[in-house]
Amino acid sequence: MTVLWTIYAAGALMAIWRTDAAWTTRLALAVLWPVGPLAFLVTVSILLAASLIAFPVVAGVIAAVAVTAVWWFIL
Repeated sequence: MTVLWTIYAAGALMAIWRTDAAWTTRLALAVLWPVGPLAFLVTVSILLAASLIAFPVVAGVIAAVAVTAVWWFIL
């Protein structure tokens, strides 16, 4: 947890230091900067879920490979 707070603090300080804006905008950016990577992760997750519906054959192949890998390496 300390590592996450350190990364957040580093990003917030960078946003305050490097942004060419009013102080209120700088502080808002510093507080909200983790929303960008979180939005990226949510978007990629939704696209991966949609690809399983759009391309069921590929999803079946991936599932078969995963089951085979589990069976081969674990069992």
